[in-house]
Amino acid sequence: MKRWLVISLFICQLLTSIAQEQPVSSNTEQQLENLTDLEQSETEDDNFLQQLSQFRKNPLPLNSVTADDLKELRMLSDLQITHFIIYRNLFGKFLSVYELQAIPSWDLFTIRKILPFVTVQHVVNTRTIFAERFKNGQHSILARYAQVPEKAKGFEMDTTGAKYLGGRDRFFFRYRYQYKNLLQYGITGDKDAGEQFFKGAQKQGFDFYSFHLFARNAGAVKSLAIGDYTVNMGQGLILWQSLAFRKSVDVINIKRQSPVLRPYNSAGEFNFHRGAAVTLSKKKLEITVFGSWRKLTANSIKDTSLNEEYVSSVSNSGYHRTASEVADRNLLRQTSFGGNFSYKETNGHIGLNAAAYRFSLPLQKSEQPYNLYEIKGNQWANFSIDYSYTFRNFHFFGEAAADKNLNKAFLNGVLVSMGAQADLSLLYRNISPNYQSVAGNAFTENTYPGNENGVYAGLSIRPSAQWKVDAYADFFRFRWLKYQVDAPSAGTDYLLQLTYMPGRQTEIYMRFRNEDKESNQPDNTSVTNQVVRRPRQSWRIQSGFAVSKNVTLRSRAELLWFDKNGNNPEAGFLTFMDVTYSSVSKPWLANARLQYFETDGYDSRIYAYERDVQYYFSIPSFFDKGLRYYLNFHWNISSGVSFWLKWAQTVYRDKQSIGSGLDEIAGNKRSEIRVQINAIF
Repeated sequence: MKRWLVISLFICQLLTSIAQEQPVSSNTEQQLENLTDLEQSETEDDNFLQQLSQFRKNPLPLNSVTADDLKELRMLSDLQITHFIIYRNLFGKFLSVYELQAIPSWDLFTIRKILPFVTVQHVVNTRTIFAERFKNGQHSILARYAQVPEKAKGFEMDTTGAKYLGGRDRFFFRYRYQYKNLLQYGITGDKDAGEQFFKGAQKQGFDFYSFHLFARNAGAVKSLAIGDYTVNMGQGLILWQSLAFRKSVDVINIKRQSPVLRPYNSAGEFNFHRGAAVTLSKKKLEITVFGSWRKLTANSIKDTSLNEEYVSSVSNSGYHRTASEVADRNLLRQTSFGGNFSYKETNGHIGLNAAAYRFSLPLQKSEQPYNLYEIKGNQWANFSIDYSYTFRNFHFFGEAAADKNLNKAFLNGVLVSMGAQADLSLLYRNISPNYQSVAGNAFTENTYPGNENGVYAGLSIRPSAQWKVDAYADFFRFRWLKYQVDAPSAGTDYLLQLTYMPGRQTEIYMRFRNEDKESNQPDNTSVTNQVVRRPRQSWRIQSGFAVSKNVTLRSRAELLWFDKNGNNPEAGFLTFMDVTYSSVSKPWLANARLQYFETDGYDSRIYAYERDVQYYFSIPSFFDKGLRYYLNFHWNISSGVSFWLKWAQTVYRDKQSIGSGLDEIAGNKRSEIRVQINAIF
């Protein structure tokens, strides 16, 4: 009776809060925008978006879903997942999705996020019928074409010196067979603009090919990967290859969560393993082993006096457009192997992790002071121990790691549910300047874990079902030099956001962020670079609402202030309006944006997430002065075939050219066109 009462009390609230299906939520858009802090304004890793699409088609069954399944959503904290499992064990099967509100630490905002991806309907257990996985799945083919119509300098026929060897076209192809989340295999091909196609250095067609086969839950085999896959361990101090968010408005989401193995079938050419891996599970024990052999693009230097050759840098761009880029292709061979051993209980786990690497040529970066502790030689290794433990409303987690030279790194955090209306997150990291990892990706200020001490605190308050306040404060210190920072330095980062969601299709939020870091003073004329504070502040307000059953509007205004060198501040402004038309009675959807931006320079640039064709997203930066507009069109031609189109153009004022080097375009306009066809059968 109590359960029905809970459902009745909250069903009205939730009926007014279930949003119309969007490519990603507002929270996720902001998380993706924060990736630009790492200078990743465009990413080719679309596994995250593929996964969300798969969960929409095959929602997770709440009455049989496991904790590991819920972690795959990347929307729930371990504390929320533990409370979910305890609640289900106590009260039995869920009668309705609206009952989720009764779970401790689950709030209305959380439930709104996951509703499109869960169900209470009975799902047939197919784990023991292995042969069906190869018969009753879905085949899908995706073909994408993109081009910048304006010709860049690198494509000019009379270009002297370096130039792009291929055409301006960009092609992407992916075939995939998938049976729910239990089996998938496929092949991916990608050609970037400027790369040759079926000629020259790419006589085989695409510049990049990827193959994968991935199976789950086949007896004692929890996961089996053949071909391309990613490995994720602990909290990312030694190895994390899947997309991982850092500081964002989701202030409680600070813990890395992922299965150790994931399939890989994106266009990114760098951050994955190629070989074989397996995870075996027996009751509370789990063991993973992996092996990989890859060829990487790298720049080498030959020391003729010592008759030695070494690698000064490894490229992660995936570009092979010019003669020099082609010469660097496949220059470095990397062999990787490692594993994970975990013991799991309902309220926690402990794990041991190891990863080792061998390179065909020794690594040796330039002899700059900030490179003093970088990886050197042709061998490297890391190992760690990670843990998690839930006690009442507290969830503790962390990882302690070391590299082959026994340089150490520590990261520890706690998530606290402070009742139905507030959550708290705390995280401390202490990573030696000497510590290095080949593919680490932890919750740190630096791009890679190393040379950092910091304390992070996040607080989320929900005074009512319509209002939410999110805030974080991060204090960090770097004990050694960094690129363009010629002294030990420190910094702070604060964020405050107020969100108001009064109804099903209305959301308004206001955000303030203040970042204060130190770097070398520009235009310094002294022998020794002076390190100065470079504070950055931004204010944003965004609103979205439905003006009719078929039309929704969304607008944003953002101001940014940046102190470039202590006495020469820059300012920036950006505003846009989005219009989306959709109708259940029509097989098509359209979305358009008109945007104006004006900044004093590149340092005051502003990023904005853009909607795009399916499985593709970009977060371009905008600086100087101009207009940006784009149109997205999606047409479901039939039940299994869909067509996607994006056309975009940026028009600058007071500019005679755009870009630099081989990417320089004469004039003040830059356009983009992207066409995609998906077929499912």
